[in-house]
Amino acid sequence: MLQMKVKAVTVDQGGNFLVLLMDEEERKVLPISIGPVEAQSIALALQGKIPPRPLTHDLLKIILEKLRGNLQKIVITDIIDGTFYAEIYLEQDGETMVLDSRPSDAIALALRCGASIYMVTKMVEFTYDYEDIISGGDARGETH
Repeated sequence: MLQMKVKAVTVDQGGNFLVLLMDEEERKVLPISIGPVEAQSIALALQGKIPPRPLTHDLLKIILEKLRGNLQKIVITDIIDGTFYAEIYLEQDGETMVLDSRPSDAIALALRCGASIYMVTKMVEFTYDYEDIISGGDARGETH
């Protein structure tokens, strides 16, 4: 598995929101299309802003804490027919639970909990070279 970090939340030329995950060496970027609500939630967490009332991902973090659980990590596991898949690894009372999740929800929760973000090695084929992106666009013609 490769450890990733959230580089940015951005909008492509078509107006779609993307979260950009980058490897530790800052060479590879995995763009994942996300909804506007999830984009806002991730952006707020990146900026360290706390809303006056808990958003869904804040509430999930609070519930997890109240149940004495710990978010160990999230893993981007697959892409099938253009849809990305992720898993959330929770620990409670020494037992690990693996939950299926949308990557956007898993990322938003991981940022709030300070958990590591990974992707399985086979997902490297869906990444772009960071240098290509910052030099004007990727293979899909999107500017990030």
